[in-house]
Amino acid sequence: MKDLLLPRLLVTCLALFGAPARADLAPETISVETLGEPQSSWFLAKDMLGSASLFDAATGEMLGLLSLTPFTPTVQPNLRKGEIYAAEAYYSRLYDGERNDVLTVYSTTTLARAAEIEIPDKIASLPFRQYIALMDDDTHLVLFNMIPAQSVSVVNIETRQFVSEITTPGCALIMPVANRSFLQQCGDGRLQKIVLGANGEEVERVRSDVFFSVEEDPVYDKPLPLGGGWLMVSFEGKVFEAGLEDDGIGISEPWSLLSEADQGESWRIGGGQILAMTEDGSTLFALMHQGGVDTHEDPGTEVWVYDRQSQRRIGRLQLEVPAMNLFVTATEQPMLLVSDVENQIHIFDAQRLRKLRTIEDPGQAVGMFQHFHQ
Repeated sequence: MKDLLLPRLLVTCLALFGAPARADLAPETISVETLGEPQSSWFLAKDMLGSASLFDAATGEMLGLLSLTPFTPTVQPNLRKGEIYAAEAYYSRLYDGERNDVLTVYSTTTLARAAEIEIPDKIASLPFRQYIALMDDDTHLVLFNMIPAQSVSVVNIETRQFVSEITTPGCALIMPVANRSFLQQCGDGRLQKIVLGANGEEVERVRSDVFFSVEEDPVYDKPLPLGGGWLMVSFEGKVFEAGLEDDGIGISEPWSLLSEADQGESWRIGGGQILAMTEDGSTLFALMHQGGVDTHEDPGTEVWVYDRQSQRRIGRLQLEVPAMNLFVTATEQPMLLVSDVENQIHIFDAQRLRKLRTIEDPGQAVGMFQHFHQ
């Protein structure tokens, strides 16, 4: 009998003592905070494959969080429409089971989901910025697929519909250029241009001449946009610029990030996000370290600064902690962002290389920086 009374007494006491406390609690009010007008100092710090935090480089403050799947390689902001696009993969048992890929549309003011578009279950879940891109018609979005066969999916963001899948064997990335076209890097040392028609279907495909050797000196699959074209760098530090030329693809003669003395001291480029450039394309930043062959993913110990027009180094920044990623804001006074191996984000004056502030705990490991502007 005592065994039955004790639990009843305990429940009665909890009810008596807990009731007044509950009566004093005010009901929670659910609200939605909205972001103000996007600023050129805002940037996204994205986890390797997952969420993305929105920060203001001018203050170091976090503004919001994009909750993404663990299989989301990168996102594409479209501020003209107030939208952010993310190719996401879902599995019925989290990491296994039935797969469902969608292009999710997020609002730029609330960072909340606004729409979903069904796409083929093929997106490449690898952390590369150019795995999703908006074409210059502001209507078609292209996504890179790999299962491991390579292809791209074309989506009409106006009608919210998947349009077509285009096979791209041996070629990867999506580098938009003019006239509803995009370039790709190919394993045979060439670039490929694919032109879309007004309906999003492929209408033309051409390839460049061979300009690099995958075996002797491959080109990183981490290009930078440069006006109407793209800038690429090889493992050995050769810089190429590519764009449209007549009906084909034009590629510049390379120039080197490294002098003979630099090569003798075993300096080489490496890290995650290895390059950054000012919005006007005048100044290039490269993450450098000393190491041997196959150290192209090692963190950098210095940032080297180059004048792109004269093709010469104009500055060096020694880092207190080795770093993996570089980024430059599109502000009037550019800021250089560096994420180090201790998961800190250091913000420098990009012209004077003077540290302005540090974000000591950005909330997740920074796998990639992205612009949050048009």
